[in-house]
This record gives sequence, structure tokens and C-alpha cells, in this order.
Amino acid sequence: MSTPFSDTLFQLVKSMQKAEKRHFKIYIKRSSDKEDLKVVQLFDALDAMEEYDERVFYRRIDDLSKSKLANLKTHLYKQLLASLRLLKAKESVDLQLSEQLDNARILYNKGLKLQSLKVLERAKELARHNQKYNTLVQLISLEKKIEILHITRSPTEQTERLAEESLAVSGHIDRVTKLSNLALLLYRWYVLYGHTRNEEEEDRINTYFRKNLPSDLDRVNGFYERLYLYQSYCWLSFIRQDFLLNYRYARKWIDLYEEDPRMVGIETGHYIKGLNSLLNAHFALRDFRGFDRTLADFERFGSTEEAQRHDNFRVHASIYMNSARINRHLMRGTFSEGVKLVSEIERSLAEWKLFVDTHRIMLFNYKFASMYFGSRDFGRAIDYTKGIIDEGGDMRVDLQCYARLVNLLSHYEIGNYEILDSLSKSAMRFFSKMKKLTDVERATFDFVQHSFGHPPGEIRERLQKLYDHISHLEKSRFETRSFAYLDIISWAESKLTGRTMESVMQGKYMQSPRR
Repeated sequence: MSTPFSDTLFQLVKSMQKAEKRHFKIYIKRSSDKEDLKVVQLFDALDAMEEYDERVFYRRIDDLSKSKLANLKTHLYKQLLASLRLLKAKESVDLQLSEQLDNARILYNKGLKLQSLKVLERAKELARHNQKYNTLVQLISLEKKIEILHITRSPTEQTERLAEESLAVSGHIDRVTKLSNLALLLYRWYVLYGHTRNEEEEDRINTYFRKNLPSDLDRVNGFYERLYLYQSYCWLSFIRQDFLLNYRYARKWIDLYEEDPRMVGIETGHYIKGLNSLLNAHFALRDFRGFDRTLADFERFGSTEEAQRHDNFRVHASIYMNSARINRHLMRGTFSEGVKLVSEIERSLAEWKLFVDTHRIMLFNYKFASMYFGSRDFGRAIDYTKGIIDEGGDMRVDLQCYARLVNLLSHYEIGNYEILDSLSKSAMRFFSKMKKLTDVERATFDFVQHSFGHPPGEIRERLQKLYDHISHLEKSRFETRSFAYLDIISWAESKLTGRTMESVMQGKYMQSPRR
């Protein structure tokens, strides 16, 4: 059985690109001692594996004991990181600044104080230019230490500027810390409580937001302070299901990068996340034109050097773009066309299996199920929802709720009435664990639960009652997410009019003023 560290080492090796592997071989073979040659053998064995199997090492590497293998793994892990750091230094401002800070410390410890100060001055300029204030405070701290402990003959004006700069940077970092904490706390709130479903819950999140908002907002400036402020408002509006406000702050988020395009290469991860937030806002508002424009921008960016520079960026850009491509079909009702993307997206997820979390897989599976449900391939919809129901555990209770509803409706459409009763009871047990259901969720489940085995005329009566009850809720802010998960209005309308759900939704799309 593999240990966590072994798995970690294996994942690191499997994550490496061809150029990174080639650079490591050149880097490690500069040393020719026996241990390093064994490191290469261990690396080659790991690289060749599809699944981790420790027994392979003992067959391929001579004179290898369990303790020696542990030491060899540790040595390989360190050498891989050293090689990657050397290779990636030019691509990352953070790594460049870290290297310069290390150089300044080495020079200072050697007693070469003036040389250290020169390195620090160059590093400070780089940090200021790229708004890397967390590193800047470390650079200033070392500079102040040198000035305080030694006679450097620095001009009085310079030491005064150093003191002023230290205070300014300290205030900036304090605001960035508070605002990034607020964004993080709001994310935690969403994980714990989900969307607000009534005025009382909205008052709670508004109070929580105001309590944790920094008091000196009038001093907020610079890229990072505004970035985290906009992210915080994005989370607040998303939790409140205020998607117009959510759009405004997602737009402000992206505008930061348009004001200073350099930051796309410096904070690429936040840019990718911002594009995804903007796409989600367009999706929630059914802003078809805005959605298409933003997705086109995202796809162009996805082929740029910045987006392809790191695995994290490649993976997240691929995931978010694929999610948006599916959402575009869900918005327009083009389900039959959308299902053609499923196999391609599943191959992409398999390619990035080391980096894609279970929650993300579950979300895609629900989207796939929705697509097959809309295209009337109810068997495939059942397959995907069953996977969510069986493996969901404690994750995303909202998705598991809707997976059960789509599963029930799919069996209902097929006519599997003999098992609907037991499925309905199982779903009821799950729903009873939820603290509260929205009106749409409750009405949908009540319809499915009480419509099995009734004559067609009576079912039509119940369908009409369901449609009449939920139609007026479509504009309710507290019910918005219910319709985003499952457009039950269009489904009920399709049953009442004898049309397909696909036809109903495409008709609505064609009539939309935002098309």
C-alpha cells in the first residue's frame, strides 16, 4: 500500500511536462555520484508507472532496502523542486523576488552590507512595479535591520523615506489581509449555509458582511485591495442571489486587469477565476450576448502563453471553459447538440485526473444528466444522477437534491412506475435531512410523489397546478437558483403542450431580448 508521501511524489512526477522532465535529467546528471544515479532510476520508474506500485522499485534498483527507498524518495522530491525552481524562475515574479531576497540575506551574512542594500533596492523596485507588497515588506524589514544595526552612511532623507514607505506598506497589507479574509469567510459561509432563501437569512449575511468589512474603505486603492474587495462583493451578491450586483462586481474584477494588462501575467489564477465569475453572472441573468462575448474572450485567452504557462492555469481554464460550453446549451435548450460535448469533456477530465477534485466531477455529472434529460435520453440521465446519489457523501447537498429530482423525473418519463415508490421514499428520507426546501423544490417533489399511477387526465390537472404554482416564482430572487439547476417550468410546459422540453426552451431563447 502506498503512503501519502509516496503518492505525493508520484503525483509530482506525473504532473511534469516533457520540457520539465528533460531539464531535470540535465540538472541531476551534473552530479555523478551513486545516489544521484539511483535518483534517476527512481524517477524513470515513477515516470513509467500508470498506477503507483512500490514493488517496481525493488525490481529495478539494486541494493534497495525500505529505509534506503524512503531516503531516496526524499532526495528525489527535493531535487525535483530545485530543478523546477531553476527552470521556472524567469516565468514568476514571486520566484525572482524570493531569489533576490535570498541573495541579499547571503550578502548581508557575509558582511557585505552595501552590496546587500543594492540588491534590496533593485528587488524593491521590482516588487513595487508588480505590486508584490507581501514581499516588499520583507525587503524593507531586512533593509531597516541593516540600517539600524550598522553604519551605512545612508542620507537622512533616504532613511526617512524608508520609514514612511514601511508605514504605507504596512497599512496596505493590513487592508489586503482584512479584505482577503472577508472573501475567504464569505466562501466559508456559502459552503456552510448555501444561498439565502428568505429575508431573515439575507439580513444575517448582510450583518456578517458589514461586521467584517474594513473600516477604512476610503483608503482602498491599488490592484490587490480592489481585487479582494470586488471578490468579497461577488461572494455576498452570489450568496444573496442578487445576480445583477454579482455581474457588476465580476465586471469590476475583470476591469482591473484591463486597466493594467501586466497583471494578467502576474495574477493569472485570479484572472481565470474572474472570467468564470463573470460567465456565471451572465448565465444567471440569461444574458446570452454577454455570455457569448465573455466565453469568446476566455477561449482566446485560453490559447495564450499566460494561460498555458502552468498546470494550474491550464486545468482551471479548461474546466471553466468546458463548464461554460455546457451552460450555453443549457441556457438555449440545445440539449441534443450539447450532449455531443460530453465525451470530449470526459476525456479532458480524465487527462487532468490528478488535479480535478471530486466536487468538480460531481458538478459536471449533474450538467451531463441535465443535458441528457433535456434531450430525452432518460437512461443516460439516470446513469449520471445515480453516480451523484451513490457517491455524493456530504458534498453539495443542493446538487444531490436536484440529482434525486432529475432521477425521479427520468424514471417517471420512462414509465418505471414499479420502482418510483421506493425511489420516492428514499428521496424523501434525504430531503427530510435538509433544513429547508425552496417552494419550487417542495412543489416539484410533491408533484412527482403524488402523481404515480394516476389517470392521464388527473396527471394533467396536477401538472397544470404545478405550472401555475411555480410560474409566479420565476422572478423571485430567492428561487433563482432552483430554476438554474432544473428548469421545471419548461418541463411542465412541455408536458402540457405536447412539445419537447428542448423545443420549449429554444422558443424562449429565440424570443429573448438579450439574444
